[in-house]
Amino acid sequence: MTACPALVFLLSDGIRGHLFQGRGVAGWLSRFTGADVVELDVPRPTGWERTRLFKWKARFLPSMDGAGAVRWIQEAGGSSLLDRAGQELAARNCGENSALFLSAGSGAAPFTLALARATGQKCCTLMTPSVLGTAPFDFAVVPEHDHPEKSENVLSTLGAPNAIFPDELERQGWELAQKYPARETGGEENRWGVLVGGDDANYRVSPEWVRRALGPILEAGAQADADLYITTSRRTSPGAEAELLRLTEGNPAVRMVLLASKDPFNPVPGMLGLCSRIFVTEDSVSMVSEAVTAGREVFLLRTERQSRCRTALQETTAFLVRKKLLPGTMLWGIPRFDALFSSLASRGFLKEVHYDRLYTSIGTSVSLHPDGPVLNEAKRTAEWIMERWSK
Repeated sequence: MTACPALVFLLSDGIRGHLFQGRGVAGWLSRFTGADVVELDVPRPTGWERTRLFKWKARFLPSMDGAGAVRWIQEAGGSSLLDRAGQELAARNCGENSALFLSAGSGAAPFTLALARATGQKCCTLMTPSVLGTAPFDFAVVPEHDHPEKSENVLSTLGAPNAIFPDELERQGWELAQKYPARETGGEENRWGVLVGGDDANYRVSPEWVRRALGPILEAGAQADADLYITTSRRTSPGAEAELLRLTEGNPAVRMVLLASKDPFNPVPGMLGLCSRIFVTEDSVSMVSEAVTAGREVFLLRTERQSRCRTALQETTAFLVRKKLLPGTMLWGIPRFDALFSSLASRGFLKEVHYDRLYTSIGTSVSLHPDGPVLNEAKRTAEWIMERWSK
């Protein structure tokens, strides 16, 4: 048995955010141990078949031996996954407990557990998978705002891990600047990034919000002679994108407006490498974590709420949790994410911006962390897995 994983299988359920989390942890494990990383897509059944396999039959996976796990994998359409894993293990002469199966989210978690059982290897889940929970996994990494259970196999993190590697940011920033050059008058401290999210069950980014919130940022950037780099997400509505284009048209300070609906290129790593200040909407929890990991000065932009009724129910639940009438695991929606933002703010990782008081909110000083990022949960997760590998 090796002291650290010699091979990491990163299983993907097709959700970009989940894959990005896994790549962060797998990338750091590879850097520390020299382990190869193999990415595999898991089957994605729908409808009744998904319910039958993931909600019912997956309940029995924790008690299954290797043969039982093989049968579940085959029934779930994962025979090719099992064959590929066996080939990769054999090619590297990997013995028992020398490889790690890793995934984020509930869609890939049953395959992660089953493949580890079937091949005699170890497994790790990022976030708490539904049905299975964290107990069956050798390693479980859960954000503290999800109130994970206290256990030796659980690591509580401040936000989710991500695939931001600080030593690559300078190159990624330089590459973005080649496509969208900054003005010669500004320096690194005068480049601002604006990450605009979009609509989901809790948050709303409307054209009116764009006008009210981003207009003052554009004005402040012009007064500071800053270069602005702006991008949207796939959830940004056409109306909000149209208003953003209208606001930025002809503005010489705006060096880039990249709409996710029009261009598949992901500029976020380059923006984090190029810009000193990052403004990010509260719906984009992953982008908040990425900006913090990059060591930039991060400003949180509050958005509109999707439903007053839904928000009221969430606040009622949060009140009962604060009064200890409900467990913290019952927290949901906006209050759950607010708990993360409060933790980040209390530790100096981000500041909140009120667009009606923008100039006093952001001030004039720029805080770049000279010694690199002060928060890197993917790196800490990899170190924790290595420390516990032989236990």
